[in-house]
Amino acid sequence: MSHYKPYPVYKDSGVEWLGRVPEHWQIKRLKHIASVQTGMAKGKDHEGKDTIEVPYLRVANVQDGYLSLDDVATMEIPREELARYSLQPGDVLMNEGGDFDKLGRGSVWQGEIEPCIHQNHVFAVRPFAVSPAWLNAYTGSLTAQFYFMGRAKQSTNLASISSSSIMELPIVVPPEAEIDLLLSRLDRETTRIDALIEKKTRFIELLREKRQALITHAVTKGLDPNVKMKDSGVEWLGEVPEHWELKPLKLLVKQGTTISYGIVQPGEALDDGIPFVQTTNMSSGDFDINSLQKTTKEIAASFPRTCLSGGEVILGIRASIGAAFVVPAHLAGANLSRGVARIDTSQELSSSFLVAYLSSSVVDSYWQLAKQGSTFNEVSIATVKELPIPVPPCEEQVDIESVLNVSTGRFDALLSKTENSIALLKERRSALITAAVTGQIDLREAI
Repeated sequence: MSHYKPYPVYKDSGVEWLGRVPEHWQIKRLKHIASVQTGMAKGKDHEGKDTIEVPYLRVANVQDGYLSLDDVATMEIPREELARYSLQPGDVLMNEGGDFDKLGRGSVWQGEIEPCIHQNHVFAVRPFAVSPAWLNAYTGSLTAQFYFMGRAKQSTNLASISSSSIMELPIVVPPEAEIDLLLSRLDRETTRIDALIEKKTRFIELLREKRQALITHAVTKGLDPNVKMKDSGVEWLGEVPEHWELKPLKLLVKQGTTISYGIVQPGEALDDGIPFVQTTNMSSGDFDINSLQKTTKEIAASFPRTCLSGGEVILGIRASIGAAFVVPAHLAGANLSRGVARIDTSQELSSSFLVAYLSSSVVDSYWQLAKQGSTFNEVSIATVKELPIPVPPCEEQVDIESVLNVSTGRFDALLSKTENSIALLKERRSALITAAVTGQIDLREAI
């Protein structure tokens, strides 16, 4: 941000972590420029009272800089309390807690739903001596986040902050005549960055689509464009090479094994014990032994069929349906949760080929059909066992794996590079906002 000029004169803000601010700006505690309204707690007993059902905002609705209103729940409250908890246009919504990245994040309420209240995990900050847009920009800055984290009560991966701590937040307040100009210039700059992020995000989506299409073609049509094809007899699979076999997965597992899911009730998380893979690990692809939850030896021993040895395939059957990996060697001796299945393939089917097939779009269609009519986001072991598998000769499986390793490696490198560039853009955006609302750069002059 070296092309931005600083203000001509600065003063000590009197706040150690804030540092210097422009001399003509003021520092005010939030309680002197806004009121903080706490929300309605769920689960209260309203028996005998005249109640009304109204929409309410929860933490999931209040994102960083915008509102997600596609899924707004409702709750019953006493009619007499509607006015007390109703949101008003211009309220700055801030999250009381949750994951670290959710603490204090928020957006300005514009009256999108009328009436609408907020849950007790969302604060409605109602400014009376500063612009809501300025307050929202400032509370979303890295400086404010530093304050929130310092004042928050923290536990493992969670944090929460009280309304009294929020009211003590020091706010940097420029003269009113400057605020609109600064926000306008800041919005123009962040809009440019947002447009770049959107383009790169769409590029990532296209890369992933092309990557999956490449895999799908290789594992269902092979590498030879001139090979003779035959109808597989499976509508969602279509034609496959004539010399390939088609078998249900249950006939392609190692003799003496079966496709099974893991531990149903692992008990409380332990510091020491037998690690097991959960659906969260399947979603993230993180199998660091230190990141895995642990259970007792006795519980793990009661699920011997899902004790891992390395080299077999694990498949997400709950939440992260379809996510599949070859088990790395360092997981030997670990186990699985109820949401993950173990598949030990026979010599007829390579583990790597199966994982590639499981990540294809045709198999995704199979899972979607299997889930129809189910109230849970899961597929059964019976469904997994009946999955039709096109099986090339072993030598051809090796050739397909080799080509896919090279091709998907190129896609993965480009995906990683693009994701890193998005992360840098987001960092730049955040740094720009922070510098602007704390007066470290002067946006009054045309950029």
